[in-house]
Amino acid sequence: MNSSIDHNVKVQTEAFFIEEQSLPERGQYVFAYRITIRNDGKIPAKLITRHWVITDANGKVQEVHGEGVVGEQPYLRPGEEFQYTSGAILETPVGTMQGSYQMIADNGTHFDAEIPAFTLAIPRTLH
Repeated sequence: MNSSIDHNVKVQTEAFFIEEQSLPERGQYVFAYRITIRNDGKIPAKLITRHWVITDANGKVQEVHGEGVVGEQPYLRPGEEFQYTSGAILETPVGTMQGSYQMIADNGTHFDAEIPAFTLAIPRTLH
């Protein structure tokens, strides 16, 4: 019997504006984000694929699908976490990202670890 306690992968996010790589006059705003993926469940699980939805302030949506994260498919035992940093380029100074990681547990169950929506914004643009 499967329960949400068996498969409980939490995702934390933190975003940063990279001013020195951005070119606002050309509509290019570079952001980095740090992701922490933690297995709070009872069963080990492996991250197989990712799905991101990136939306800028104009409503332009980019969807990203791919294997693993930063070239890896981390395997997380209960209580373990994996952290990585990556980036995104937007045409506007503000946007959002959200998505999910597709996981497979040691018991063969496939499930999604939701990535909660977070904001990408240059400093002092939002209150």
